Amino acid sequence: MSAPPQTAPAPAGYGRVFAVPEFRAVFAAHVLSMLGVIVSEIALSVLVYDLTRSPLLSALTFALGFLPYAVGGALLAPVADRLPARRVLVGCDLVCAGCVAVMTVPGAGIGLLLALRCALAVVSPVFSGTRMATLADVLGDGDLFVLGRSLLRIVAQSALLVGYGLGGLLLAVVPPRHALVITVATFLASAALLRCGTRDRPARTRDRAQAPPGLRRLAGDRRILVLLLVFWLPAAFSVVPEALAAPYADALGSGSAGLGLLMCALPVGTVAGELFAGARLRPAARERVALPLLCLTLLPYLGFALRPGLVVSLLLLLVSGAGSAYTLGLDQWFVRAVPQELRGRAMTVLSAGLMTVQGVGMALAGVAAQAAGVRAAVTGAGVLGVLCCCGLALAVRATEGRDGAARNMTGR
Repeated sequence: MSAPPQTAPAPAGYGRVFAVPEFRAVFAAHVLSMLGVIVSEIALSVLVYDLTRSPLLSALTFALGFLPYAVGGALLAPVADRLPARRVLVGCDLVCAGCVAVMTVPGAGIGLLLALRCALAVVSPVFSGTRMATLADVLGDGDLFVLGRSLLRIVAQSALLVGYGLGGLLLAVVPPRHALVITVATFLASAALLRCGTRDRPARTRDRAQAPPGLRRLAGDRRILVLLLVFWLPAAFSVVPEALAAPYADALGSGSAGLGLLMCALPVGTVAGELFAGARLRPAARERVALPLLCLTLLPYLGFALRPGLVVSLLLLLVSGAGSAYTLGLDQWFVRAVPQELRGRAMTVLSAGLMTVQGVGMALAGVAAQAAGVRAAVTGAGVLGVLCCCGLALAVRATEGRDGAARNMTGR
């Protein structure tokens, strides 16, 4: 008697993720939070400039969105596992709503506004890390987790494309402090969705004394440390063209329209790459292509050495952004490698480190461009980034060979 024919499993696709009711609540809350963050950044920057007429202080308002991430991630990471996840998420949204509500008070001075901006940035990695860990609780630690995480990244990238434009239109209609009231409403709505739409799960660890060893355990696990570096280091190089978009557009003579296109190209490529990998590739295929894509994603930056025009520059950035689809495979390896009781703080450290290295990368890009020129800075980021990514790929392979538990890490 012949065995029944075996049929290959179809790719999961993003539709299965939305079939999970809890994920729909998390996703909607994420959209609202992103809207709140973007509107608050624009409105606060404009408000500070209106009060001071200082471009430096206005720019510092944006910079403060990066700098406190490292502090929040280092000091508050254990909170993500020590308290129930829903309580942490709702509490972070309420803290953010309270901070922005104080910003709307007419008497709030510059020092207070900047301090509150720092407070938002300190809380943000705890919220992001706890939400990522909660995804694993809601969707499991398999393919659905990878697709859910991908969707949240796509929302974040898409928000960068449309959010600042919509925020600018909003400020043309209402004053900055009134726009901040909208931000308060989005944070409160996010808190309500998370409170009513997700289950109340117990804390991952109840032993308070375990938190510092937990952080040391993350750093002491070679596989986890290497995967964190794979998330962080390529991002420090990838942000260079965005950081230098204004002077590069000026060098091309493409004006504000060219600047807008240069700022959009990398996020558009990233969204397209993630959508294709998530919808068309099976989980094993995404893991197989992760390391090759990691090695190739920054290679297009070398094309800037040829002094391309605007169209070719946009194509190089689109291709580079599409290469970042390696993160889907990386997500799967990371959630596999981290023990469940450490997942919240691991995700918090991941989020904090990612934002911190991007801020450092932008600052170093400015230094390099000042010394060697914009094209040389972007090309140099490509050369160093490709070498770094290839080294990281070898390190991932090395951890796979050293640790028998890691044999499935690269999907073989």
